[in-house]
Amino acid sequence: MDWELPSPQVRELIRSGAQLALNPPADWLAELDRATLSGVNRQKLADDPVFAAATRRTNRSNLLFWAAANVRAPGRRVPANVGDEPLAVARDLVRRGLNESALDAYRVGQGIALRFWTQIACTLTADPEQLRQLLDVSCRSISAFVDDTVAAISEQMSLEREALTRGTHAERREVVSLLLDGAPIPRPRAEQQLGYRLSGRHTAAIIWSEDPDVDLGVLDRTADRVAAAADAEQRPLTVLAGATTRWIWMHGRPDPARLHADTVGPDVRVALGSTAVGVDGFRRSHLDALTVQRMLARLSSPQRLATHEEVELVALLTADPERAEHFVKRTLGELETAGPEVVEAVRVFIAAECNASHAAARLPAHRNTLLRRLARADQLLPRPLAENIVNVGAALEVLRWRGSA
Repeated sequence: MDWELPSPQVRELIRSGAQLALNPPADWLAELDRATLSGVNRQKLADDPVFAAATRRTNRSNLLFWAAANVRAPGRRVPANVGDEPLAVARDLVRRGLNESALDAYRVGQGIALRFWTQIACTLTADPEQLRQLLDVSCRSISAFVDDTVAAISEQMSLEREALTRGTHAERREVVSLLLDGAPIPRPRAEQQLGYRLSGRHTAAIIWSEDPDVDLGVLDRTADRVAAAADAEQRPLTVLAGATTRWIWMHGRPDPARLHADTVGPDVRVALGSTAVGVDGFRRSHLDALTVQRMLARLSSPQRLATHEEVELVALLTADPERAEHFVKRTLGELETAGPEVVEAVRVFIAAECNASHAAARLPAHRNTLLRRLARADQLLPRPLAENIVNVGAALEVLRWRGSA
């Protein structure tokens, strides 16, 4: 395809603008991330912390790829970005059973990028004709770059889909998808294809990492430790839900104390679902594990392992993050930003059913020390603790699980 270059003066303006685009402001990147993770077609990407992190990395990859190309050769057509980040997203989209409709995030990103670039362009020249040429070639360049990249990613998805249909992984993934969707698949056939008994009690877990370069052996060893904590006689069912995500099911219930005591691999996280019976329990437990995973991502929680029993209330309270934030601030007041020893004293006191002696033993701390911290908390709370114990306890649980960001 012919690609007409602009004048030398405009090419130099593009080079200058591209150098600025190599260091985009944080608020631009935040808006780009919000936009590309919003919308019906992208809801599954936004809900999954692995996909969400990969989308953010891809946004930066595309932005820097286009800008760097225009620093080297301003005004020339930029080739498709088929680097590691976009191709990894393509593979995971297929493995999750998603189709090319999820790629409309690229189109959304294109619109945001064009707006940002226009702002840059308007700072580069006051000459109307130069600005017209600059914007014309830039719009064509960005549009062609996104078109070519989406086409290349779509082709990669087709190749990945073809490869998966030839393996046993695809068969297991398809059967699991049918079970999770509630399809009327005969249980004996499903058990035969999965190599896993669907009667009895099931506990599901999701093991993942947001680091695309994580040691996959660490993921697998973590999955083995989670399954071993259940002490089940039958082998667990493991499904590769993505390059850095494992879905597992095991019979029985892993011992939570043993799980927390065991070491989760670096950069690896674990969400444990409820324990339930039969095919419905197989489905329910996985959905509960998804709830835990999404909550950890939503709150930017630093915790690497969480069970559904621990976070069910927090997951419900934080389904709307903005309202949850208002609830915490209204309920805790200045206690929200108090020292950790005061906050923890209140949380443990409530967990100990407001028994000061038991709470002091759990901390551990002297009973008088605990009472002083509780008195300090009463000074910081909008209402005395004794008048608002349930709400304060709930708000402190949200505070416990969310990240500092």
